Amino acid sequence: MKLALTAFTPLILLVAPVATMAGSSLLEQQCAECHSLNGPAPTTATAYRERKGPDLGYAGIKYRAEWLEQWLQKPTRNRPAGMFYGKHIKTGPKGDVVDEASLKPHPKLDAAAAKAATTALMALKEGAERIKTGDYKTGKISLSMGEMLFDKFRGCLACHQVEPGYGGVSGPEVYTIGKRLQADYLVSFMRNPKLWEPRTIMPARKLKDRDLQKFVHYFNALSAEDFQ
Repeated sequence: MKLALTAFTPLILLVAPVATMAGSSLLEQQCAECHSLNGPAPTTATAYRERKGPDLGYAGIKYRAEWLEQWLQKPTRNRPAGMFYGKHIKTGPKGDVVDEASLKPHPKLDAAAAKAATTALMALKEGAERIKTGDYKTGKISLSMGEMLFDKFRGCLACHQVEPGYGGVSGPEVYTIGKRLQADYLVSFMRNPKLWEPRTIMPARKLKDRDLQKFVHYFNALSAEDFQ
């Protein structure tokens, strides 16, 4: 039995690298046209505006693998006005509205391809030193108190939606963030957005640690809601 295990062990160890290699090829062929896979983040306003999709060089420390694998099979837009809202807004009868015709749907992957792509993406960890493991401390906040912090005290509702159709469109929706993004990454990004994206329009609010924790508590509470 000992000899059998010794002979079989290398095969087990090869599974993950082979899957990553296949997924990496898929990323290069199907994703690199719209996404940066290596970094660095754009440092000029022009380059930032021209991005077609989010940078993926640090996907492994940003996204939750379970969400990513499911989303790739059934993608939905989590930025109502695309990567840069200024390119996808038109004037409507009641003011500016999202120009849906200017936005292209994200390609769908089958289950096998989504799994391979997710494995490869989770191996991309550029900038991992910016993350403090365990930075987020599990906790709770009521939806009403969370929204008061998010909207009344910090004004985040101007750019982000807390439920479908309610909030701004220039930033990503936050009612799916708890399922979509890793908590430690969220804390790091909110603490210093420009550390991750030098040209981001996300303001640096100089949030205290207790507020950073409360924001993530709120995002988790929102993600538990059923907005269908």
